[in-house]
Amino acid sequence: MPVVNNITRLLDSRRVRYTAFELPAEKLGAQETARRLGVDPDRVFKTIVVLRATPGGKPILAIIPGNCSLDLKALADFLKEKKMRLPTQREAETLTGLQAGGISPLALINKGFQILLDQSAQAFPEIHISGGQRGLNIRLPVKDLIKLTGARFANISGPLESGESEED
Repeated sequence: MPVVNNITRLLDSRRVRYTAFELPAEKLGAQETARRLGVDPDRVFKTIVVLRATPGGKPILAIIPGNCSLDLKALADFLKEKKMRLPTQREAETLTGLQAGGISPLALINKGFQILLDQSAQAFPEIHISGGQRGLNIRLPVKDLIKLTGARFANISGPLESGESEED
């Protein structure tokens, strides 16, 4: 029986065409997820929580390809901020209420997060994102992800540096 959670119920209620993929319920990086699903890693996107360096600003969800790294400078420039910072895993989990490896923009709709989707997603009709829990991956149309989340496109990723982690 396929996994059912708040995200799949939301997608069903909005009549969004999607495919859910079950994976081991452990923290897998986006590249490992792509390998297990047999898809290109540039189509499996990871969601990264980002904080403004100045206190009081709302957190950001940056959605970037699994084979890339987040460009914090480009993100700060896009948002007209001086500086952005990555939270610790614990901070990210506390802010989202989700486990790292299961953070999904679809689980955080109307939770106060500004959502930015790397512009590379425009090259694909569908992309893969987390299904809101470890072990669940969702493939859905980019246009539906934008419509549901209010995400904006931005040039916020760059190539992974050698030795850099690709975990989400």
